[in-house]
Order: sequence, then structure tokens, then C-alpha cells
Amino acid sequence: MPFRFPQVVLFLLALACTAGAQTPAPRPEVIAPTEKQPMTVAAQSQLFCAGYIQLQRLPQMPEIVGAENEQEQRMFTSGNIVYINAGSRQGITEGQNFQLIRPRGDVKGVHREKKGFLGTYVQEVGQLQVFKVGENASAAQITSSCGNMVLLGDFLTQIPDRDSPLQRPETNVERFVDPTRKQSGRLMMAKDNREMVTRNDVVYIDLGVEDNVKAGDYLTIYRPLGTGNITRIDNEELGRNRAAGFQSERYRGGGFSNQSTRAKDSTTFVDSEGRYRHRPITTREVKKHRPLMPRKVVGEMVIIDVQTRTATAIITRTVGEVHTGDWVEIQ
Repeated sequence: MPFRFPQVVLFLLALACTAGAQTPAPRPEVIAPTEKQPMTVAAQSQLFCAGYIQLQRLPQMPEIVGAENEQEQRMFTSGNIVYINAGSRQGITEGQNFQLIRPRGDVKGVHREKKGFLGTYVQEVGQLQVFKVGENASAAQITSSCGNMVLLGDFLTQIPDRDSPLQRPETNVERFVDPTRKQSGRLMMAKDNREMVTRNDVVYIDLGVEDNVKAGDYLTIYRPLGTGNITRIDNEELGRNRAAGFQSERYRGGGFSNQSTRAKDSTTFVDSEGRYRHRPITTREVKKHRPLMPRKVVGEMVIIDVQTRTATAIITRTVGEVHTGDWVEIQ
């Protein structure tokens, strides 16, 4: 008796063959690479927490005068509820956003090339949004805070219109680039009272609107050759002649120090005993008569905010130790 497949098995085999014939194999999909968007230099937290030095006198501004939990804390951060001394009579409306600032005092005791008054250092400490408006007082919630906590007495002002410059292609800093002879100034001070600064740190320079600089300008950070750095050595020679105590009484290898510089040609003389003695030239004498030397380039920065006599910048690249007091020049 011949073997026969059950009807159900035959039906399933036919269905599978039909499905395979109707379903074509997936075709490979070609995805074109998307163009890489340029990255910005400063994040939002840096852009609106940088601070600035304002020459003009600060106007009257609303200030934080209370907080929901003021009985148990004096410093406030994102999410906390605070109260301001301005309401509908002062033009405050619900939903308004404000920048929080804290004037710290007039700039003094810094490295600078400019003479005269530079302005008041204004620290930016955060932002808030008003959600309840009264006649002469309003409630607001802190939406962001910078590294320093918000305090009672902080002022409210308009949020500045700032855009971050775009990052340049990552290349090495030209350490031996010639000066551009454009505007130059000093790296006066840095955010949070830092003295040693590095990449992504916020700094302040004594170049501003009056010097025709603008946001987005790149500057070279440099210092004269042989200056700067925390540590330094005295280049005066300490080498002594072996005859002065470094040679033995029996095996005399000569009276020349291995640590001293070359002898001066013009100071060779013959003493009363007929022996020649040579006075070595000093490093200080060599430097005194040398031509103009190349400057020492240590980094690069870009301006993110410009005031009348000063500007705020972010360090983008470094190739050496950078600190307050260094010189800057527009590229």
C-alpha cells in the first residue's frame, strides 16, 4: 500500500511555497552619511554663567528678598521658590524669565594694560521664572543655578542674548606664529578667582568695544620669552674652577669647571706669574645683547561677551601653562 501524506501536511507545504514565492528577499538599503554639524565652544551652563565686567553704573533692578524655606536655608538652587520685591505695578508678568546676577565690586588688583576704571565685576548665578504676580511682590521658581548658590539680595535682569561661537577644526596651536600686530591686552582675571587656567575655563581680558573686538573673535595667548610660570630658576652660573677646591692634590685633571660657560674673549689677561686665566661669560650678559626673541605661545581663546572696556572669553586650546597676567592678541 503506497504511503500518502495527510491532507493537512500537503496544505501547509503548498502554503509555505506560495508565501516564499510572493515575499521577495529584502533589498539592501543605502544610507547616505549625514554631514557632521560643527560643535559649539560653550555649553549653555558656561554661556549664561560666565559673568562680565560692566563699565556703566548698574540701574535699579528687582531683587530676591525672601524664599519659601528661608527659615531653614540661606542658599537656594534649581527648583526652590523665592520671592522678589516687584509685581504688576513694576511691570512684572506671569511666565517672565530673568537672569540672576550678583555685583561683586569694582575691578582692581589685576594684571592689565589699560589705565583707568574698567568696571564692576558682575557674577551670573542663575535664572528664574515668575509664576505668581502680586501688586508689589511676586513668587518665582529658580530654573537653573550656576556653581554658586542663589542668595537673598541677588538682582534680576534681562537674560542676555548670547550665542556660542563654533569650534574650529581640531589642530595644533601654532607655537611659533608671528605677531599679527592687531589689538593686544592682558588676561586680567578668571572666573572663581582662579590663577592657573586651562581649556574650557572662563577668563576676562582688558579688550572691549572700544578696541573693536567682538564676540567670536579668536585670540592667541602668549608671554615674553623667559617670563611667567610659577616655578623658575636663577640662570646665574654656580660653577667654580676645579683649582678652587674640586681637584685632588695628587691627580690633577685641569682647572676648568664642567659647569661654567665659555670664557670671554675680551677679558683674557696675563697675570703676574704669566698664566692665562679666563673669566666666563654669564647668562645675563648673553641675554642682554640678544636680538628680539620669539614670544612663547601657550594657548588660544575665543570671546563670548563684549563690554565697553573688557570682554569675557573661553579658553579653547592650550599648549602650556596658562595663568592670569598672560598677554592676548587678536588673531
